[in-house]
Amino acid sequence: MAGADAYTVHGRTDTGFGRVREVFTQVVKEQRQPPGLQLAVFRHGRQVVDLWAGPGVDGNSLTGVYSVSKGAAHLVVALLVQDGVLDLDREVTAYWPEFGRAGKEAVTLRQVLAHQAGVIGTDEGFTVEELADDRALAERLGAQAPYWTPGTAFGYHGLVIAALTGEVVRRATGRSLQDWWEHRVRTPHGLGFHLGLPESLEPRYLPVQPMDPTPEQAAELGTGAPEPGSLAAIAFSTRHMPDLAVFANFRRTRALGQGSAGGVASARGAAGAYAAAISGLHGRPPLLAPGTTAAFTRPHSEGIDVVTGADSRFGLGFQLLGHRYPLIPPDSFGHSGAAGSLAFASPDSGIAYAYVRRRFAVPGAADRENAQLIEEVLKSL
Repeated sequence: MAGADAYTVHGRTDTGFGRVREVFTQVVKEQRQPPGLQLAVFRHGRQVVDLWAGPGVDGNSLTGVYSVSKGAAHLVVALLVQDGVLDLDREVTAYWPEFGRAGKEAVTLRQVLAHQAGVIGTDEGFTVEELADDRALAERLGAQAPYWTPGTAFGYHGLVIAALTGEVVRRATGRSLQDWWEHRVRTPHGLGFHLGLPESLEPRYLPVQPMDPTPEQAAELGTGAPEPGSLAAIAFSTRHMPDLAVFANFRRTRALGQGSAGGVASARGAAGAYAAAISGLHGRPPLLAPGTTAAFTRPHSEGIDVVTGADSRFGLGFQLLGHRYPLIPPDSFGHSGAAGSLAFASPDSGIAYAYVRRRFAVPGAADRENAQLIEEVLKSL
């Protein structure tokens, strides 16, 4: 059995945020296994919460954050729209002519970002090696027919959305989405959030750990796999990768920085990215102008997602989180990740938040943990 020190909370909170540490400590104590958890909060560009717990974990530790990566990828797209390089209402084929096949000729960049394009995967699925590589995904997706008439419904393009938007970026600029992230966002702000982890930083990477349900929870979960041939099975390529927990632990995934789910981050890095976007860091101005933020966080897709069957809300590339966390400020935008991580910003309150979870959470657990932590952060304002 692990010693008590494996559950010890480290780090600091600013004056007024002490209760956040108490709630984080309670979350840590409730874990069945020694945790790998981090929590970071910025307000108006200054870090006010920096906490972590678990064997080998510190504030700079990195782990796979899955779809939290989409926030980084689409911050890049937002910047290029803001610069006038990309136009949301142009057809994708204006940038990527080969995309205009099999009924996708009229699909716009806006529809792709809103998960409305219907290009969620391929009938054959992708190998893990292909899934790690956005360029390989884009080549396959360019020829694929959509799974619904684009614009008539929305469904989570969970493993491929940043391959689609990233190919638009590459065709329009000659540089990859990952390269733009590195040189426009990550390096200037010193962020521990990588779309492409250098070999030299591998010692900071903590492998993602699989879910650890109780026997009762395991029985309730069953196989957890989507029905073969369903939209969910296609979108998550379950034919070749039945367990997402392994995806981030392949060095190829981390090295290539697949933009939909291959990012590697600390909570400091993920929250810092959103702080840079809305408030600015280290004396730099905010990355996003208010008009850009408004354009990307206006609701575009609302209701029942045809892939997941869940009640969902999307702006452009970002999740809108108010229906999931009712106490969250209504202007909040960000993205959750499969293991239970979450990062978001609220421009009105100046808050940028990230919770990073190394071990996959039992369904529902991470939502409860984030709800408790977010509530206490907001009370501390």
